[in-house]
Amino acid sequence: MSPTLIGIDELKSRPASVGVADEHEVNAEAIVRPACDADVDAIHRLVSTHMTEGRLLPRSREDIAARISRFIVAIDGERVIGCVDLAPLSRQVAEVRSLVVAGGARACGIGRRLVHELEKRALASNFESLTAFTHTPGYFVQLGFSIVPHTWVPEKIEADCRTCAQFRHCGQYAVMLPLIRMQARVPAPSAHA
Repeated sequence: MSPTLIGIDELKSRPASVGVADEHEVNAEAIVRPACDADVDAIHRLVSTHMTEGRLLPRSREDIAARISRFIVAIDGERVIGCVDLAPLSRQVAEVRSLVVAGGARACGIGRRLVHELEKRALASNFESLTAFTHTPGYFVQLGFSIVPHTWVPEKIEADCRTCAQFRHCGQYAVMLPLIRMQARVPAPSAHA
């Protein structure tokens, strides 16, 4: 089944999402939609819960609330089971940030669906490429990203890396996905026309 995006009018008529999925009973048919203000606490709890894995940059509740329009969430019932943030680094490059899927929802394709929706949003916003800094580059490679030298993403280095205590020692890989726009093919005019 393809991902489902909900329009803003339908979103306003839905009950607020307040829970975070635990490790039990996650439906693979979750809805993927833009995040709304009611999702802030659930996203913050999801990100905070997974900080212990040492794979995420810290995000405060205030930071998430200020940038909620950049987030996409996966919802199972009324529980947030995944999230991702489209973080602009420049006019050309956006970052996949805070990609988190609840433990019980992993291996259900939720992360893939979130990244796919993020890619569509990045295209609609006219970004030329998506990047991520990750400890698990193989996951992103399966999604079409390529491992690149960190120096190919100077925007990320300036935005986050230079001030990080782990700078040059974090063990993360830079991955990048060029965003390809399909242009309508217009037949060349005939020489006999």
